[in-house]
Amino acid sequence: MLRVLAVLIAFALPARADEAGAFDYYVLSLSWSPTWCALEGDAQGSPQCDRPLGWILHGLWPQHENGYPEYCATNAADPSRAETAAMADIMGTGGLAWHEWQKHGRCSGLTSDGYFERSRDAYAAIERPEVLRQLEDPVRLPARVVEEAFLKANPGLFPDAITITCRSGRVQEARICLTRDDLTPRRCGADVIRDCTLADALLDPIR
Repeated sequence: MLRVLAVLIAFALPARADEAGAFDYYVLSLSWSPTWCALEGDAQGSPQCDRPLGWILHGLWPQHENGYPEYCATNAADPSRAETAAMADIMGTGGLAWHEWQKHGRCSGLTSDGYFERSRDAYAAIERPEVLRQLEDPVRLPARVVEEAFLKANPGLFPDAITITCRSGRVQEARICLTRDDLTPRRCGADVIRDCTLADALLDPIR
């Protein structure tokens, strides 16, 4: 009976939250806005899809060498609506900024304004390929071509520090692995490094 009671108590207790500030590196996730709009945003009526956006900041994710922390317990206060709205210029909407703080920013060990400042620094540190902004029509191409464009635009970047993801046959994101101290490119962990291998991924132009 006591053993059964102990098991029930264990299940009733909340799971231990991941520890804020305990991670190995960052993943800078850049989302191709036309893809998100085609797959989700248009149906939601998102204001992001009324703007001529290319690579937006999906998030800056604290990462372990294998796996990642999320929804960490922290003493840092949540950002105000004005703070999250101020991130819409590079994130598309303030709602995404709020979500990213809750899931990833709380694990950075930073305050909310510190995390958003760090996110801006990481976003600014990576040159987004201008050639992709110049597309006038949808194209199908090997996903590796997008990676090559990033490598050409960023001399400090190298193949194992960037991965291109696809979703529903489309180029979805560029994920770039950065050191946590000075945001320089580093090799991605084994769970991040897998590239999209599509030879005919769809890439829509900026609207």
